[in-house]
Amino acid sequence: MRVETFLRESARRFPGKTALVAPRAGAQGTAEVRLSYADFDADTNRLAHALRTAGVGRGERVIIFLSNSIEAVVSIFATLKAGGVFSVVNPGTKPDKLAYILNKYRAAAIITEERLLPIATAAACRAPSVAFTLATGSQAGHDQGALPAGVQSYEAVLAASPAHPPQTAGIDLDLAMIVTTSGSTGLPKGVMMTHQNIVAAATSITTYLESRAEDIVLSALPLAFDYGLYQLLMSVRMGSTLILEKSFVYPAVVLQKLKTEKVTGFPLVPTMVALLLQRKDLVPDMFPELRFITSTAAALPPPQILRLRELFPRARIFSMYGLTECKRCTWLPPEQLDRRADSVGIAIPGTEAYVVDEQGRKVAPGVVGELVIRGAHVFKGYWDNEEATNRMLRPGPFPWEKVLYTGDLFKTDAEGFLYFVGRKDDIIKSAGEKVSPKEVENVLYALPGVRGAVVVGVPDRVLGMAIKAVLVVDPQVRLTAREVIGHCAARLEQFMVPKLVEFRDALPQTQTGKIRRSQVQAEALGLAIAGE
Repeated sequence: MRVETFLRESARRFPGKTALVAPRAGAQGTAEVRLSYADFDADTNRLAHALRTAGVGRGERVIIFLSNSIEAVVSIFATLKAGGVFSVVNPGTKPDKLAYILNKYRAAAIITEERLLPIATAAACRAPSVAFTLATGSQAGHDQGALPAGVQSYEAVLAASPAHPPQTAGIDLDLAMIVTTSGSTGLPKGVMMTHQNIVAAATSITTYLESRAEDIVLSALPLAFDYGLYQLLMSVRMGSTLILEKSFVYPAVVLQKLKTEKVTGFPLVPTMVALLLQRKDLVPDMFPELRFITSTAAALPPPQILRLRELFPRARIFSMYGLTECKRCTWLPPEQLDRRADSVGIAIPGTEAYVVDEQGRKVAPGVVGELVIRGAHVFKGYWDNEEATNRMLRPGPFPWEKVLYTGDLFKTDAEGFLYFVGRKDDIIKSAGEKVSPKEVENVLYALPGVRGAVVVGVPDRVLGMAIKAVLVVDPQVRLTAREVIGHCAARLEQFMVPKLVEFRDALPQTQTGKIRRSQVQAEALGLAIAGE
């Protein structure tokens, strides 16, 4: 099965049902659109024909540089129907990084919105492979002449294209999407997922969540984040309704939507849970229709779980763990929360998860080792990065397969339940996003006078881990924390910008002159590193 079949089947079964409630790209205020499954299917057909006409064929990459919106969702399924490979890129991405992504993936097209058009066109001009640029928005929708040369209006293209289904292009082993994630080197990596990978993951997750067509899921997670993306894919698979919010910046708006839309499913990350529990206007059982709450990125602290259960007594709470390279790894059955709230559970249905030592041998309960994942949801590798792929995909227990070495340290209890211990690499999880210290450090070194820079994570009640920059600056240069943060904000996505800045006279170094990152990180956590 290919992923676009999710939409075709749901449109056939529920043509008049609301598939999506979401804003238009670039729309101001609270205006939103309600899209039926029949109209959703027809719009994706139209855009798929336009993409094909523009030369986007089987296996060609399409970059979707849009905020959470109707147009972003239509673009995802239209790309698949055209036989292409979609990649949703965070709308906060800066021109240099976007240009790198376009060139790295050799993208054939980019779909964006009016407010992001200057960034998109600046990046596309540096990417020879990009032959088709679409822009949506108020101006783009009404005045093609107002668009830069070579940019077409999304709205005009849809209006001029037929609504009948394009001919199917490809099989389920074809690449469906590339998810862009931070790499430890500071350069983005492209996680390659086939249709088969996505179908396997979506089927497994909807099985243990007991998802159903009657569900109404509210997601304030970005579509560029795989957790947010799968809310869409799973909702369309089940024929349920997705309420797509731009963000969780205004929790009161989201909570009001929970009530008015009679939401049954609410995906969260620990950052959102922390913000939610700070509200004084929440009282128990305000949302009687809410059937389940999911959380991933990190295990929720037991006090937060207890409070969630008090406020949402009818909802089952699913604590989960995953990584982009396989979407989801584990889930904790809600009935286990009282016994082992700090566990991230067991392998999701149809997969295996186990802990190994440095030689790849399974370890005993209580022994810390690396988590390994085996299943049809494991990715096919990193785009054009064989070295990184070989670190993650290694020979499995059988000669015909490779399994995923997650790079995360885990242990199990006597009953086989898994517990997250830490990461083997330097990646920092902040606000549910992966942050590469190297990427932030590269930006910091561009500041005049910076002689040394280390980026570490420090515990934060809301973010989970906050980004902290530790700098050594030339004594002749006057630099403030505010200037450092402003410099980073102009060049990095918001979740990568340091929240804290510390200035030092020197940074700890090895005998060969390398900065001891582990020591700086340990100091930030108030820990000691043996032998350092």
